[in-house]
Amino acid sequence: MIAMRKHILTPLLALILVFSLIVLPVSAATTSNERVIHTQGTGTITTTPDRVEISVAVMTEHADVKVAQQENAVKMNTVMNALKNAGLTSDDIKTTGYSIYQVTKDEERILPGDRKAQVYRVTNTLMITLKDTTKAGDIIDIAIESGANNVNYISFTLSEEKQESLRAEALKEAVTQSRGDADVVAASLGLSVRDVKEVSIGGGYYPPSPRYDSMMMAAGMEKAATPIEAGEVTVTATVSITYIC
Repeated sequence: MIAMRKHILTPLLALILVFSLIVLPVSAATTSNERVIHTQGTGTITTTPDRVEISVAVMTEHADVKVAQQENAVKMNTVMNALKNAGLTSDDIKTTGYSIYQVTKDEERILPGDRKAQVYRVTNTLMITLKDTTKAGDIIDIAIESGANNVNYISFTLSEEKQESLRAEALKEAVTQSRGDADVVAASLGLSVRDVKEVSIGGGYYPPSPRYDSMMMAAGMEKAATPIEAGEVTVTATVSITYIC
């Protein structure tokens, strides 16, 4: 029985020994001969936005909450109809907020002992998205003239299609910069880049901060066109690449 076990184990041990002699030297040689250069590159694309988001609201107040709601609904319907008559569609307009809460009107007190007036404030908020950024001022004017009494903020952005296209350009620029640095370093050391070992990608799209205007137009205010400038937005991409020399 023992002789049989020795007969089985001896070829197996020999096979393991042969395998280790073949594999281990190759692995060690690969590791010892591998030289790497790690570089980073950044690509930046600056462009004009092709989308603008405008947040407008209708705010009404009344001691009777139902009256405040009804007045708000009438004004908001007028605003939405005016925007649609200006060429906007239902896809360009969406409700993003609706609130009702009670507020105290301190300014309505006549004498120190008078009771403070309590009213209900109803606010209905719309988000308007425009594909033509040059129309932002005109749309704000239309909304205000038709009954909106708050412009919360204006934000210039990029469409998804333009973001993807510019992101690809920024990535190419980042890779070119990374490879250029690697080639310079390798040549200085008497080496040349043979392959890429590892790549990581970062960066993103950085729109300008929204403009919080909180504009209100009082009755009888002189009409004037609202000037709006889109400015610029930036798309960046970064790469970290490890090259084999």
